[in-house]
Amino acid sequence: MHPPSPITWADFERVDLRVGTILEARAFPQARKPAYQLLIDFGPEIGLKNSSAQITRHYTPADLVGRQVLAVVNFPPKQIGPFRSEVLVTGAADAHGDIVLATLAGPVPNGHRLI
Repeated sequence: MHPPSPITWADFERVDLRVGTILEARAFPQARKPAYQLLIDFGPEIGLKNSSAQITRHYTPADLVGRQVLAVVNFPPKQIGPFRSEVLVTGAADAHGDIVLATLAGPVPNGHRLI
């Protein structure tokens, strides 16, 4: 694998990463790979958004409710079966390829942007 190509500051600024709190998490049996349907609160400016997340190996729905996450909020929505995913929740793969959520060290107001 080659190292990533450098980007400009302007490229980085185009990615809108925001903090949101998961309000609901439920199984998504129609997804091809195990996933949850999430409802995330991004504060008054962005509001409530849906996301499909393949994070079932490390989290149960009960673990997720109330957890703050970082998500890309300016991707176009993606239709996944009967569900419209509006934001991309971020994370990194562990040694087995299972996703661990990217989180914050402390609470941050919903909707605040990663800078």
